[in-house]
Amino acid sequence: MIQKFRHTLKKELLYYFVILIILALVMHGDLLSEPLLRLETMQEKGNYLHPFLYSFVVYSVILFLRGTINLVSKIFEKKQIS
Repeated sequence: MIQKFRHTLKKELLYYFVILIILALVMHGDLLSEPLLRLETMQEKGNYLHPFLYSFVVYSVILFLRGTINLVSKIFEKKQIS
């Protein structure tokens, strides 16, 4: 039971960090060309949390969609079995 929980947690954290990286690269194109300049700008403005918040919102929407699709597919599976 704990092993399954750990595996699921690792998988979900991987999804979250992939979303975080993709959003960072999409929103800040200069992150690849001049990462130090981007980090200096971030330090000056003091905006450290917004990438995590945006990623959490996108992750939550994707999680909701995954749950809805999973629920609908289980309903149709039960109808086919009956």
